[in-house]
Amino acid sequence: MEDFIVSARKYRPQTFDTVVGQKSITSTLKNAIKNNHLAQAFLFCGSRGVGKTTTARILAKTINCTNRTEQIEGCDQCESCKSFNEGASLNVYELDAASNNSVDDIRNLIDQVRIAPQLGTHKVYIIDEVHMLSTQAFNAFLKTLEEPPAHAIFILATTEKHKIIPTILSRCQIFDFNRIKVKDISDHLAQIAVKEGITADPDALHLIAQKADGALRDALSIFDQIVSFAGNTITLNAVLENLNVLDYDYFFKIVESAYKEDIPAVLLLFNDIIEKGFDGHNFIVGLSGHYRNLLICKDVRTAKLLEVSETIEQRFIEQAKLLDASYILRCLGVLSKADVDYKSSKNQRLLVELALMQISSVKSELEKKND
Repeated sequence: MEDFIVSARKYRPQTFDTVVGQKSITSTLKNAIKNNHLAQAFLFCGSRGVGKTTTARILAKTINCTNRTEQIEGCDQCESCKSFNEGASLNVYELDAASNNSVDDIRNLIDQVRIAPQLGTHKVYIIDEVHMLSTQAFNAFLKTLEEPPAHAIFILATTEKHKIIPTILSRCQIFDFNRIKVKDISDHLAQIAVKEGITADPDALHLIAQKADGALRDALSIFDQIVSFAGNTITLNAVLENLNVLDYDYFFKIVESAYKEDIPAVLLLFNDIIEKGFDGHNFIVGLSGHYRNLLICKDVRTAKLLEVSETIEQRFIEQAKLLDASYILRCLGVLSKADVDYKSSKNQRLLVELALMQISSVKSELEKKND
């Protein structure tokens, strides 16, 4: 039986151009290599799964490549690239500061820094989760970071930049990695689906991308999970069922019924949602998000803030045409109060039902006010 490799490892970017959603950073690093303006210490900051360690490895590989391409990428043919790809490079040293955070660990690293590279021009030291180093370890590291040997380059990666002492920050060239956009993640998943021979509904991939919350690694893990669940055909319903996410249809129907002031229909829809095992608080947050999306659809300038697939975006635009901005704002006010009051409420279901009845009466209240 062939060993399964998770997509996050199988499709880990190997070149700067394949890093998703960090174009400005990869372009800057490529120019630094091209012009021989490399700093001796880098700090890569950002949330999980945005490509910090991946970019560090690509930088380490490209620096030592003896036959770089015109696009400033590793050639994958020279001895340095081959040893790196096989995980046997003596020029790249990785330290996980989460489990190696003592003064002794840093002293061992400093002892290694003095040794010149046997192959290539630089030795690259990647320290992941660097904020986990103890204060004593940071202090032991300071002098080496300030005056490293010419052949040494340090790449520090962290999810919590604020925990790093200012004296370390001042010695590094800092790169802040962005949360990856939903569209970029969705497009990347679509490419992987094609490579794997999987038929995937664009709406389903978009929902996976939204659920990943800006982390490509999380998106790939969810993608693998859905493939295990649904096989080679990924549909929106399969993603909704597996991730226990409420279908957009419920929110569209509730907004429509509330605007028609059909309170029984709204309450029955909410009951159906509760019977399917969804949490009342998550429902309130989801409905608030739906009204927010309707509000930003009212103006073409803000419509680009809508992070949904094209088919869902069209439905939002059509529904937004039926509702006034003042009506949507009033509904958002009701739902925002319900969100705040939810945890302290003794009868949470009644609280949500009351909020739904209130938004189903907003239209009449506004009409009375305008008369």
